[in-house]
Amino acid sequence: MIQNMDQLAQAILAGEKTGHRRALAKAITLIESKLDEHRQQAQALLNTLLQHTGKSLRVGITGIPGVGKSTFIETLGLYLIAQGQKVAVLAVDPSSPLRGGSILGDKTRMEQLSREPKAFIRPTPSEGALGGVAQHTRETLLVCEAAGYDVILVETVGVGQSEYQVAAMVDFFLVLMIPNAGDELQGIKRGIMELADSLVINKTDGESLALAKQTQGYYQSALHLLNTGTTWQPQVLTCSAMENKGIEAVWTTIEDYEQQNKDNGQFAIKRAQQNSQHLDALIQALLTQKFHQNEAVKTQLPDLRQAVIDHEMTAYDAAVALLKLV
Repeated sequence: MIQNMDQLAQAILAGEKTGHRRALAKAITLIESKLDEHRQQAQALLNTLLQHTGKSLRVGITGIPGVGKSTFIETLGLYLIAQGQKVAVLAVDPSSPLRGGSILGDKTRMEQLSREPKAFIRPTPSEGALGGVAQHTRETLLVCEAAGYDVILVETVGVGQSEYQVAAMVDFFLVLMIPNAGDELQGIKRGIMELADSLVINKTDGESLALAKQTQGYYQSALHLLNTGTTWQPQVLTCSAMENKGIEAVWTTIEDYEQQNKDNGQFAIKRAQQNSQHLDALIQALLTQKFHQNEAVKTQLPDLRQAVIDHEMTAYDAAVALLKLV
């Protein structure tokens, strides 16, 4: 097994040689597999690749449906490739096994980017996997780093739990918005605003130009009221991915953020904290899995659950009783 994984690792590390992308796809398939044998192989592979990771810039991108994420990511990706960089696009979609995953549609819409030899686009489904989207995406991210991708764009859909998971694994978190004079502020969770390192108002073109500038002012005022606890002041930018305007300014902001945080040491500190938090999350997930696999728990859980439902015992006492079985 290890020999095969060593061969796969060498193919991934081979850069742009023949078979490189096939090896990368095979590695990610192993990571996403629910079979114990494949999971063991994936961990052996990751251990081999680990020393070659950590050199990419990780950027999380989110936004409500219809904000133009696919167009923005494709335009940004093409811009970066034109600058000589290799770009990987990963997608977090917790419901992808149920409805096919939005990135599958995004991939067909990113026609130009998907044809680029220096680009790699991959969905990361979550259902049935230990650790959910965070583990799949994080491990896929590491493999892409080892494969030599300079920038990894992690896309997430909507405003929910996946945003927090993605923010906990990237260096820069970008929230895409649309011009609407700030009306959408009421629908944005404060937590998402606090996670954002930059808000980017997309579709700033045509009749939306004036509205976009007004919206920019609303968002900038809102961000000033938030205490991020860092020296970085989140930026509010405008762009038109469709017309390829403002993309360079967005990337310059991301580079400025990276440089500032590397200069003051926060870049390495943030990654160390993310690794530690990921370990805690995996410990919790493994303990939960082990708990539910216990035969005594499987036998007594239904009766104890019914006792709680019938007000015959408290949920706390039932939980303690179950934990004593493990």
